[in-house]
Amino acid sequence: MAVIDELIREEENGSISFGNHELTSKTKKDGFEYNGDTYKIKTFNEITKLEKNGMFVYESVPGTTVHEFRTNGEKVMFSVEGESDAQVTLELEPETEYKVHVDEVYVGKMKTNLGGKLSLSVELEDNDKVDVFVEKN
Repeated sequence: MAVIDELIREEENGSISFGNHELTSKTKKDGFEYNGDTYKIKTFNEITKLEKNGMFVYESVPGTTVHEFRTNGEKVMFSVEGESDAQVTLELEPETEYKVHVDEVYVGKMKTNLGGKLSLSVELEDNDKVDVFVEKN
């Protein structure tokens, strides 16, 4: 897989890809239109953050590159790559339980906090991609 040179783009399958974990200075792109929504991406090797219509969607520390990000309110699916293990935070429905799979391995049920945030760790080794699937329980 490769970084997203344009920082965010729509894929042929209707998903979006975003982030560039190889950048050494913070870079952002605002005003990306996708499915009637406006997205903003901030990314570099220390953090990647995605917002939709001014609201938090995704954040990773350190920075990552995300491929084929899709969500429908019940599920979130994407592949992620980076230089080292990352902490990923997603904005979902508040106080709701979700089943989490990482690389097709069920890692358990997790409940979002009052703000709807769900945090998980992904083990990334030298740009290997990891598939993440989160589904409302």
